[in-house]
Amino acid sequence: MFKFNVRVYGLLINEKNQILLSDEEEYGFRFIKFPGGGLEYGEGLADGLKREFLEECNTEVEILDHFYTTDFFIKSAFNDSQVISVYYIVKALSPLELDFKEVPYDFGAEGDILQAFRWKSLNELEVSDVTFPTDQRVIELLKEKWQ
Repeated sequence: MFKFNVRVYGLLINEKNQILLSDEEEYGFRFIKFPGGGLEYGEGLADGLKREFLEECNTEVEILDHFYTTDFFIKSAFNDSQVISVYYIVKALSPLELDFKEVPYDFGAEGDILQAFRWKSLNELEVSDVTFPTDQRVIELLKEKWQ
């Protein structure tokens, strides 16, 4: 049986034209992605994205627009499943009260699962700023849209 892994991510762009990135480490594997994560069984895309932002960023978001859905095959980096990722442009409904970092992987803690957030200017955003191929495709599309 083939397994599908449905993931949903939010592209949060602030008033300075910066996008929010999430630096993460899970069990020794480091990666950079957009805020969001896996859909839980019985959950719709919008509800899943809103839950992820509450869990990760402690804020509610409004979904403004669909941006991209994976249109090529991608195998999960973590298990034997095919990943389908859906990206939305989102707006925070209250100010983000996170300890924003300046450099990647500045966790300031130790543990099995770590996460830190950074803003990156859309003008300076590069494909190499994120780890996974689907996120890299999103950066290509963002650069096309905002150039």
